[in-house]
Amino acid sequence: MAAEDGARSPTRMLAEGHLRIATGGRAPADGGIAVRHIPHHHTAKKEDGGKIEQDNLGDANPLPSQELGKLVNGTKKVPATLDDYRKLVVPVIEEYFSTGDVELSVSELRSLGSDQFHNYFVKKLISMAMDRHDKEKEMASILLSALYADLLDSSRMSEGFMMLLESTEDLSVDIPDAIDVLAVFVARAIVDEILPPVFLTRARALLPESSKGIEVLQVAEKSYLSAPHHAELVERKWGGSTHFTVEEAKKRIQDILREYIESGDTDEAFRCIRELGLPFFHHEVVKRALILGMENLSSQPLILKLLKESTTGCLISSNQVSKGFSRVADSVDDLSLDVPSAKTLFDKLLSTAISEGWLDASFCKSAAPGEDMWNASNEKVKHFKEESGHIIQEYFLSDDVPELIRSLQELSAPEYNAIFLKKLITLAMDRKNREKEMASVLLSSLSLELFSTGDIMKGFIMLLQSAEDTALDIVDAPSELALFLARAVIDEVVKKALVMAMEKQNEASIL
Repeated sequence: MAAEDGARSPTRMLAEGHLRIATGGRAPADGGIAVRHIPHHHTAKKEDGGKIEQDNLGDANPLPSQELGKLVNGTKKVPATLDDYRKLVVPVIEEYFSTGDVELSVSELRSLGSDQFHNYFVKKLISMAMDRHDKEKEMASILLSALYADLLDSSRMSEGFMMLLESTEDLSVDIPDAIDVLAVFVARAIVDEILPPVFLTRARALLPESSKGIEVLQVAEKSYLSAPHHAELVERKWGGSTHFTVEEAKKRIQDILREYIESGDTDEAFRCIRELGLPFFHHEVVKRALILGMENLSSQPLILKLLKESTTGCLISSNQVSKGFSRVADSVDDLSLDVPSAKTLFDKLLSTAISEGWLDASFCKSAAPGEDMWNASNEKVKHFKEESGHIIQEYFLSDDVPELIRSLQELSAPEYNAIFLKKLITLAMDRKNREKEMASVLLSSLSLELFSTGDIMKGFIMLLQSAEDTALDIVDAPSELALFLARAVIDEVVKKALVMAMEKQNEASIL
């Protein structure tokens, strides 16, 4: 390791991405894209855990809940030191293990502020769960998935896991099976796509070869991530299969809305939506409700009533409503194939929502900003999108890079290269790992032969801007996009400095 890197802690080096992996233009063997997963809600009983960390000495007397309430809700005091933060987060974690209330825990952690200490929260949550029952372990994984990309960015998540690996020896003193348990947490985080697969390679390079942290990584990779049907194995390790899957959640939402249209019982619909326990996916309720209203005109009054009252009654947040409308706006062209007047109907619903005050008027200005610069209604753009879609589909079948490049050149539309990049990755995200790998390989070739740095940057910005809008149609789209962007950095298609520039332009961090 270089002398200058030796002065940095392994945690900081990992977060800042100072490691360079020799790939010869290709991703490392463990740098593939993980199986998609969606967090599920779960409740569990509170159990007393033992003292399992060396730095738990500072947690011996956590603040009582009433004192926490004063600090968080009363004076809005932000913990100034790590010791203050430790005292505040322990009651939050204890309460979560007792109630299983994900939304409350997210709210309490947000109220604390102190983003610079969130890596410690990751470490503390997992270390407390490790000495408890499987229910608490499952709950910890669920909470991390709920926090990811909202309060916990990729660097804090990686730092927290690196801190755990560095303290595996200490954890093993009180938890005999600490290596295996922590290995499952690492594997689960990769399957849930809150850690990139390349984390294994980076962490392995930062840890001493004889450390127990290295053993954790070996167990995670060989016993869990390399096993047949590894995603299902890891997800069910602690009973995760008892919760909602994405498809089950979608079906349940559709059933709730259809039952509501038949009965007109708003209170019953609200009760069912609450029982889902998925506040972070309420934009799916909004999206499906709007589409149902467009497909069945007679249901529109009931749909508008449901959405208005759920918003004014704070069941569905204004942010979730806006996301739901954005997702429909992005798919209105496709909807027009089944509902020819979809755009007109959507505009009418949009106008009603804004005029009645339950959708912010600024939505019209911010909707679909990524492709406005290319005037998506232009016939040439539409033709290019259609043709590029066919070219990409052919490539996924043939794996012929030169043929794709030739076909793309024949379109004679280099000004739309960014749109092609967006189309390529969007189609790959909804396919298997083979196509995802093919997309990354193709992107490397295009960056050498056809695409400029500006084309690539614009394409990724468009993807970043639309990631949340496609999050349920393409499950965990933000996490998958993070992996594509990380792979692009590893393959030197995108420079780290450009990623920072993208973050500034998009006002969102995905790495």
